[in-house]
Amino acid sequence: MSMPFYVSPEQLMKDRADFARKGIARGRSVAVVQYADGILFVSENPSAALHKISEIYDRIAFAAVGRYNEFENLRIAGVRLADMRGYSYDRRDVTGRGLANAYAQTLGAIFSSGGEKPYEVEIFVGEVGEGPEDDQIFRLTYDGQVADEHGYAAMGGSAEQVTAHLRETYRPGLSLAEAATLTVESLGYHESGSRVIPAASLEAAVLNRTRSQQRKFRRISDAELSTALGDRGAVNGQADVPDGDQPADQPADQSAAKPDAQPQQPPTRATDDATEGPDDDPPVAPPLA
Repeated sequence: MSMPFYVSPEQLMKDRADFARKGIARGRSVAVVQYADGILFVSENPSAALHKISEIYDRIAFAAVGRYNEFENLRIAGVRLADMRGYSYDRRDVTGRGLANAYAQTLGAIFSSGGEKPYEVEIFVGEVGEGPEDDQIFRLTYDGQVADEHGYAAMGGSAEQVTAHLRETYRPGLSLAEAATLTVESLGYHESGSRVIPAASLEAAVLNRTRSQQRKFRRISDAELSTALGDRGAVNGQADVPDGDQPADQPADQSAAKPDAQPQQPPTRATDDATEGPDDDPPVAPPLA
């Protein structure tokens, strides 16, 4: 009879943590920044169908990085939990802290279980308050740890470099345009040289406390984001090049090179309008364990 292999609990937890971290690092970064009127969420996401930033409840938003099917199940479960609590008690009883605690319990139980692999996800849960001092941002890791962030935070991909750039350039009381420009610059920041990310490759949303509607969540369209970013929001990810300074791999006279070429239109993302309306499809996944 063969003897089963023995693996110490410490080694088992280390292997599971390494597995989850590698999966999360392959995702594109998500950054969250507090500005004067609320909280801004920005992520590099060229997909127009799969959202990494979504609404949970009136004043609560959700952002995630990692495996889409895993964090989408968590998002739907959070919507159901918030809906049930708000209907059973009062809408004011639905808080970001309570939702973060529920997510922490679920992620911690999955990570500690030996019967299934850990979730390869990290999550932001943001709640906008009556004033900037009342805003709350919670970051949840794959093993259920909860961190209370202030001012700014980033996760996934090159999160350390994004956080380092935000630490150097962030200041309280930013306008929405300033916060958007700072966040996009940080997402493209790299020690070897900054990368310009076009607006069409970004997903952005805000929790705006100044909205008259009860729901404070609003997606930012590509056109609005391009206006806020200025030259950084160019379709090709580059600012306009003046005559005589064309890139080396393109002819100086584009019309002469391709007389029948038609100007390409930037890809558009299906986003919500600033008006009220459901943000995502109704939940279809099982409720939170």
